Amino acid sequence: MRDKDDDLFFPLRGRCAGFLVIENVRQSYGGLVAVDDVSLTVAPGEVLCLLGASGCGKTTLLRLAAGVEAPVSGRILLDGREVAGPHDFVPPEDRGVGLVFQDYALFPHMTVLENVMFGLRHMPRAKARDWAMRGLNRVALADYADTHPHLLSGGE
Repeated sequence: MRDKDDDLFFPLRGRCAGFLVIENVRQSYGGLVAVDDVSLTVAPGEVLCLLGASGCGKTTLLRLAAGVEAPVSGRILLDGREVAGPHDFVPPEDRGVGLVFQDYALFPHMTVLENVMFGLRHMPRAKARDWAMRGLNRVALADYADTHPHLLSGGE
């Protein structure tokens, strides 16, 4: 059942990224080259796995696709539109690309529910709790609402 507040709670619904093209992308930090001339294409719905040794640039490539970083050279297109490159840079919030960081920043002394509610402090507490529980239900984590983060798996 769709709620009128869904667009506020899930503002990117219906705007998820489609066809992703990465062309000759390069990223460096000072003198260290993290990604060097990488090109790939990912079709909508395609599952892609990046494998490689620690420090080979996997996370950097994902950060570039999501718009958290801008490439030094090359370009990135979403559905044919340049979102990073010599002609344009679209900020991450306008790309519809999700990124889950490997080192999540959850408060260890708070429960899962309290962690989710932390970002909803502008709302009355009862409404924030309701929204947080709705979000946890949508990602099948409602049963863990009273659990502390260290008891969850990385995927949870």
